[in-house]
Amino acid sequence: MNKRITLVIGLWLGVISFGFSQSTSTTIYTLQDCIDIAIENNLDLKIKELRAKSSEVNFKENRNKILPSLNMNYNLGINNGRSIDPFTNSFINQGLTFSNAGLSLDATIFNGFRIKNEIKQSRFNLQASEMEIEEAKQNLTLDVTLLYIQILNNKDLLELSKARLKTTEVQLKRLESLYNNGVGNPASFTDMQGQFTRDQTGNITAENNLKSAVLNLVKLLSIDVDSENEFENVFEIINPEKYQISANDIYNDALENLATFKSKQLRVDAAKTGIKIARSNYFPEVSLFGQLNTNYSSVAQLFTQTGTSTVETGDFVSISGQEHAVLRNEAQFEGSKINHKDQFDNNLNSVIGIAVRVPIFNGFRAKNKIRIEKIQHEEAQVNLKQTQFVFKQSIYEAYNNMEASFKVYQVLKNQVVAYEESFRVNEVRFNNGVSNIVEYITSKNNMEASKLNLSQTKYEYLLRVKILDYYRGI
Repeated sequence: MNKRITLVIGLWLGVISFGFSQSTSTTIYTLQDCIDIAIENNLDLKIKELRAKSSEVNFKENRNKILPSLNMNYNLGINNGRSIDPFTNSFINQGLTFSNAGLSLDATIFNGFRIKNEIKQSRFNLQASEMEIEEAKQNLTLDVTLLYIQILNNKDLLELSKARLKTTEVQLKRLESLYNNGVGNPASFTDMQGQFTRDQTGNITAENNLKSAVLNLVKLLSIDVDSENEFENVFEIINPEKYQISANDIYNDALENLATFKSKQLRVDAAKTGIKIARSNYFPEVSLFGQLNTNYSSVAQLFTQTGTSTVETGDFVSISGQEHAVLRNEAQFEGSKINHKDQFDNNLNSVIGIAVRVPIFNGFRAKNKIRIEKIQHEEAQVNLKQTQFVFKQSIYEAYNNMEASFKVYQVLKNQVVAYEESFRVNEVRFNNGVSNIVEYITSKNNMEASKLNLSQTKYEYLLRVKILDYYRGI
C-alpha cells in the first residue's frame, strides 16, 4: 500500500501536466463516478471477492460437520459357480442374481471440540476475507483520488501555461511592430521570439503530460480512452487551511478504522484457533453409528404344503412271523419364487452402536501439527505488528510532508505577490523603454514560475491531506 502511495506521489511530483481537447459531447466524471467505476471494473478486487466466496463455502462446509452423515447403498449383481446364497447362507453351485441394500448413519459425539474450533476458524477467515475486500476498496479509492487530484492540478497548471503564452504573444506582437518600423533594439524582438518558442514548447509538453495523467486514471478505471472525457473539480481550495489532527490521533484512527488492521487481526485469531484444532488430535473421538441392511437372492424360494403322501421308510417289522413294511406320512411342498419386496422385508436387520477411537501413538504427528500451528500464529502476529509499524512510520512521514507543504504554500503566496508587483513595474518600464528585455523576461519568468509552484504546492498539500484522511479511514 505504501509503495503504491509513493509511486503515485512520485508520478505527481515528477509530472507537471496539462489539458486535453473538449467538444460539445464531453463526458464529465465526478470523483465519485471514478471511484464507482474503479470498484466495478478492478480485476484485483474481483479476485479478492472470489476468494471471499471460497471462504464462505468453507465456513458453511465446516458448520455442516455438526450434522450426522446418512448414506444409502444398493448393489445388484450376477454370480456363477460355487457361492454362498445370501438368503440361506448355504453353499450352492449355480448361477444366481443377488442384490443388497443398506442405510448407514454416523454422528460424531465428541472429538476434542475439533468441529467447533474448525467452524470458529473458518468464520474468522471469512471475516478476514471480507475485510480484505474492504481494504482493497479503500486502497482503490485512495489511488483514484490521488490520480484525480493530479489531473485537476494539471488542468490548473495548463491554464497558467496558456496565460503565460498569451502574455508573451501580446508582448511579441508589440515588439514585432516596433521592429518592423525600425524602432528600438532589434535584439528585444528576437529575444522575445525565443521566449515565445520556449513557452510554446512548455505548453506542448504540458498538454502531453496531461494526456498521460488521464491515461493513468483511465487505466486504473479499466475504461476506454476518450479525449472528450472531462473531470469535475470537486476540490475548491482557494486558501488551504491548516490540518488540525495530530499524527498520533491519525494513527489511532487508522488502528480503529482501516480494514487492513482488522483483516490481519482476524488472521491472527484464525491462526490461534488452529492451535486448538491441532490439540484435538490428543483427545479420543466418540461417534454413534447405525446400520439398516437387507438382501435378495434369485434362488430363494417359499415352500407351501400342498398335501401328504404315504411312503415306505425301508424298514420292516415282524408281526406273527410276517414282515411288514414300515410306512410314514410325508408332507408335500410346492416351491415359489420370493419377490424383491418380500425378501427385503424378511431379511431386514439393524445395527446400532458407539465407536470410540483413542489416539495412543501417531508418530508425533499431533505434536508436530501443534508446533506448525503455533508458528503460523506467531507469523500472523508478526505480520500484524509489522503492518502497524510500517503504517505508523508512513503516517508520521506523510504528516511531516503535509506540514512542510502547508508552510511552503504560505511562503509561496508572498512570493507570488512580490513577483507580480515586480513584473508589473518591469512591464511598465519595458514598455516605456526604460528597462531592457533581459530584465523583463527575468521578471516575467520569476512571476510565472512562482504561480506554477504555488498551484503545484496547493495540490500537493491537498494530496497529502487526502492520504492522511485515508489513514483515518475517511
